[in-house]
Amino acid sequence: MAMAFKMATTGMWVTDECKTSFMEMKWKKVHRFIVFKIDEASRLVTVDKVGGPGEGYDELAASLPPDDCRYAVFDFDFVTTDNCKKSKIFFIAWSPSASRIREKMLYAISKEGLRRALEGIHYDMQATDPTEMGMYVIKDRAK
Repeated sequence: MAMAFKMATTGMWVTDECKTSFMEMKWKKVHRFIVFKIDEASRLVTVDKVGGPGEGYDELAASLPPDDCRYAVFDFDFVTTDNCKKSKIFFIAWSPSASRIREKMLYAISKEGLRRALEGIHYDMQATDPTEMGMYVIKDRAK
């Protein structure tokens, strides 16, 4: 397995699949969102779930586990007040209250390395429950 990028602070590796899936989402619009997870045994950041172009925010929120940390990127399409179509990519660090402390620390330390590997993210969000990353929050930030 080829490795794309090593996160120096934690020794975690971001797989090529992560970068490839992100580039497909960004340029080809074949994914609406991507959920990433850290496999502690292999020390890899891998793709956990990919949402198709017809899926939306509700499917993304449903794919985040209530007791495990994850990272996600979400491609949000909207129309401005000037009637222009725009797209913004959100990076979401999901760290629910019910997850283990060790897991929260690992995800917090590894976040910046993954974010750097995924070039073209517009907004960064941290969420511990669904209300902190609700659609109203995303819409407000995208203005």
